[in-house]
Amino acid sequence: MVIKRTFEQNFRSKKMISKSTIDRVFEASRVEEVLGDFVNLKKSGSNYKGLSPFSDERTPSFMVSPVKQIWKDFSSGKGGNVVAFLMEHEHFTYPEAIKYLAKKYNIEVEETEQSQEQKEQADERESMFLVSEFAAKYFQNNLLKTELGKAIGLSYFRERGFTDETIKKFNLGYCLDDWNAFTNEALKKGYKLEYLEKTGLSIVKEDKQFDRFKGRVMFPIQSMSGRVLGFGGRILTNDKKAAKYLNSPESDIYHKSKVLYGIYHAKQAIAKEDNCYLVEGYTDVIQFNQAGIENVVSSSGTALTPEQIRLINRLTKNITVLFDSDAAGQRASIRGIDLILEQGMNVKVCAFPEGEDPDSFAKKISEEDIRLYLKENSKDFINYKASLLMEEAKNDPVKKASLIRDMVSSISKIPDNIQQEVYVQETSRIMDISEEVLFTTLAQLGGKVVGKPTSKKTQQFEVVRDDPAPRVKVDELYVLERTIISLLLHYGMMEEDFEDLVVKVDDKGEITLEPEMVTAKVYEKIFLDLQEDEVAFANEHFQKIYQLIIQKYNEEEEFSIDTFINGLQPENASEVTSILMDEEQYVLHDWERMEIFVKGKKAEIGRLVNETILALRRYLVNRKINELNREIKEVPPEESMGILQDIMDYISLKKVLSGKLNRVM
Repeated sequence: MVIKRTFEQNFRSKKMISKSTIDRVFEASRVEEVLGDFVNLKKSGSNYKGLSPFSDERTPSFMVSPVKQIWKDFSSGKGGNVVAFLMEHEHFTYPEAIKYLAKKYNIEVEETEQSQEQKEQADERESMFLVSEFAAKYFQNNLLKTELGKAIGLSYFRERGFTDETIKKFNLGYCLDDWNAFTNEALKKGYKLEYLEKTGLSIVKEDKQFDRFKGRVMFPIQSMSGRVLGFGGRILTNDKKAAKYLNSPESDIYHKSKVLYGIYHAKQAIAKEDNCYLVEGYTDVIQFNQAGIENVVSSSGTALTPEQIRLINRLTKNITVLFDSDAAGQRASIRGIDLILEQGMNVKVCAFPEGEDPDSFAKKISEEDIRLYLKENSKDFINYKASLLMEEAKNDPVKKASLIRDMVSSISKIPDNIQQEVYVQETSRIMDISEEVLFTTLAQLGGKVVGKPTSKKTQQFEVVRDDPAPRVKVDELYVLERTIISLLLHYGMMEEDFEDLVVKVDDKGEITLEPEMVTAKVYEKIFLDLQEDEVAFANEHFQKIYQLIIQKYNEEEEFSIDTFINGLQPENASEVTSILMDEEQYVLHDWERMEIFVKGKKAEIGRLVNETILALRRYLVNRKINELNREIKEVPPEESMGILQDIMDYISLKKVLSGKLNRVM
């Protein structure tokens, strides 16, 4: 007898990905290629840089190193290898990230059995994703393989002009006009009602459950990595009580204000074209994509949000808003413009001919003609607002004044002072009004008036003292330990001549450090010195990383940074990445272009190793002196002489070390 396994049994019996598969994935993956699907990266020396995908910023702080196969986001502090990025950005589990990369690089995934404990760890978010993936396949199967799906859903999409290839590409589907056909099928397959309800696919009322999207054609909404987050469903009947479009409710995996429909299919084209077309509806996106214009997304029928704009900002600084020719479409585009400007983006707008929208327009003409029309009719937002609102104002001075104030209001949203001034000049030219009046209005609206002409009355120059910034105490031991790890990572296998300092005591009891030249590898020198001083790192991450580095150097002839990072725990990998990418900040800020030249460590590595070890010894000696000073206060006078002598010896040693470091006691 065949027993059908439930979904939960299948989930718990999942296998572990084999180490050989993981090794092949890391070997094939290129960090710049994978991250380039999510962030618009530009060459910067031997590295790439771009805007942080984890924070709102306007100047790049995100650095990718192809040589080291790591990335670092200096704005948020995050960093790591290619898997760490997918786990941070897409909220993948480790196995999901490996499988995503395996699929990207056409690597077959080999799996081995999990332990019982691992089998029992079922992640709630993952369960919701799996339910959503099942639903997308189920709805498309309805559309393409059931009689009702073909007759109703497929007919509708074909009437819209969508080809079978496009329907499959966007995973379009149909939910049968039945109260609980989907819910029953999902439960039959072993999916939990809890997750059907949490994703909003099923509505549960007491002991009854039914399908949310009953009788609707389905548009799966995907993340930038292609995971199904939620759905949009369009009703096909003329039921006035039902909404024309219905979206999945907010959930742990679907936040409509942070999602753009079509971003998965558009991301590479947006980065390549350095422009994103923003439309209103699902079918606008699909029709443009089918016509060959792939760099197009939609806000999924909701009002445009800052989070959605920042999603585009990761890929390009340029947005072209495409809108319907009707008044409602025009008003919506105006509202969105100011929001886009606030995010520091460059925005253009393009209206379609009377009676057309992006969907209908793209159906009628060729890709070449669409591109030509968009190029010739995309206007800068100032010219667009002027042409749109001047028609309303005509010869009415009051309306014209209102229009000018509206234009200046948009300019006030722009964070860049130079752009503000340029747009003020352009508005002055178009509207035939003085720049001074516009700057005054800008000031009233709260804009920065850097370019405002000076008034005839010159204000007396006044010096205002800044409040002194609070001093931040530097953790010297943390800095020294971090420097040692950095030296090991960057130069561990390098052979250098070192001045080894031997402690000697003369006839008078004076301590001296006599130099003795030795040749050794950097890691050998550091290891022997720390072992001699019996030093253990205070920072547990540094201690673990130090032990692993020394172990690797002792076991292997060559030290591979990317292989080393791939074998670390996430928290240690993040710390190592931060250390490795420290020097890349010089590239990030392009200091050489400003004639600020940063001296590299490599030229004087021997001296740097010696100074770091000396500084660490001095720190530890100073700490010992403080400990003895506390101890001497707590012992009887007759026992204090020995401690006092120890203190004097340590002070003498500290003096010698300070002299070697050219520091004041």
